[in-house]
Amino acid sequence: MLSTAHAFWWLIAFAALFAVPGMLYARRHNESLEDFIIARNSQGATATVLTLMASTLGTWILFGPAQAATWGGLGAIAGYALGSLAPRLVMIPLGRRLRELSPGGHSLTEFVMSRYGRPMYAFTLVIMLFYLFISLAAGITAIAKMVGLLAPVPLWVTSSVVMAATLLYTLYGGLRASIFTDKVQMIVILPLLAVLLIVGWRAADGVGPTLAGLEATAPRLLDVTDLGGLKAGLTFFLAVMLTGLFYQGNWQRVYAAQNNRAVALGFLLGGLLSAPMIFVMGLFGLAFVGLGLPGDGSVALFSVLLADIPGWFAVGLIFLGLALVMSSADTTISAASSMIAVDGGRLLPGASGQRLMRLSRWLILLLALPVTFVAAQGYSVLYLFLLADLLCCAAAFPVFFGLFNRRFDGRAAVLATLSGLVAGLTLFPAPGDALNTLMESFLLATFMPVVTGLALLALLPAKQRFDFAALSAGARRFEG
Repeated sequence: MLSTAHAFWWLIAFAALFAVPGMLYARRHNESLEDFIIARNSQGATATVLTLMASTLGTWILFGPAQAATWGGLGAIAGYALGSLAPRLVMIPLGRRLRELSPGGHSLTEFVMSRYGRPMYAFTLVIMLFYLFISLAAGITAIAKMVGLLAPVPLWVTSSVVMAATLLYTLYGGLRASIFTDKVQMIVILPLLAVLLIVGWRAADGVGPTLAGLEATAPRLLDVTDLGGLKAGLTFFLAVMLTGLFYQGNWQRVYAAQNNRAVALGFLLGGLLSAPMIFVMGLFGLAFVGLGLPGDGSVALFSVLLADIPGWFAVGLIFLGLALVMSSADTTISAASSMIAVDGGRLLPGASGQRLMRLSRWLILLLALPVTFVAAQGYSVLYLFLLADLLCCAAAFPVFFGLFNRRFDGRAAVLATLSGLVAGLTLFPAPGDALNTLMESFLLATFMPVVTGLALLALLPAKQRFDFAALSAGARRFEG
């Protein structure tokens, strides 16, 4: 389709098209650590919508929804799409609440430390950093595999180019540069996704052949009441929804929004506009099965598209893939930077803002090495993703119930979380096993903490009612 040299130079050119504007923008906004990690109250509703869409629509949408459709059908696609929408809706009341209680806050871990103390804080910090690592590695792996389908470019080459370009502007300009480039990348993503759908429609010869093939070979994938599809959909819904609540990139954008109205409109429209795109991407998995195409379901979309495409479309796919991966990768890198600075400031209370910024940048550079190495291997990180999702499900109720109930304390939060972990991990499949008990595992991890937490609240008297004013006092202002 493309030669190695042509694909490599297109990769460099497109990466530069995103990195250079981000660097130039960052030069005009040389600000304090506070602005670098949170850009507080600086973004209107439109900017919030665009940056949330860009961070949601990562390279994974070219792989995950279609693969889910190959074994879960319409139910799995719907669960995937609704799971991506749900955290946006849930973040509206949660974001408003946290902005009101801690207007000078920066991160979810900061809230957990002030609200529950060190044990729950440590657990939340670990799962959030673990998820950020897996998310970044998965995104870079996806673009490396995608370019490898278009041309014989080694995985490590694509991984290194994408990581280096994204680090350049994100570590230099912080959250503001990430949000600015998100807007630029959405200008590329939306029209190229439309072109992809048109080409895909023609490649599949419309709906007819797909429907006929599915009715003959896998009618259950079209049945929205199919038990297997419903189980898959519910699992994806819980996993994607609750994990989104622990993504620091979302909390950065809560505080970066100008006001509560910008938060509400940004998260609402960002979710409503992204969910249909994810659903449509999943339909390529149905086309893959219905047309009886050979190959692995993990690349179902490309099996449909790449049978006979012109060179210009292959180049366009590289451009689209880079826009998708860099828009989500810069969000993840900025999120990790902010957590290192905020939580590093807790360990180094006397450190200046400039010192914490340097610490954050150097640690992110060190983190980039194992991420690039993992991405260059082409591993499937699905199992680790599911494990990270399970951890988030177990912690969701204990963490966020404390935003509204004064009597729920750190002891109850830890015990409730542990109950969800024990229950969920008991049925969680081992590596390499079939995912037959995945739904039951996620249901237990999600709802056991609810039962345990409410029981503890009723049976064990709290030592004292929490004073929500302490949340504002616990947020450090970073200058310099």
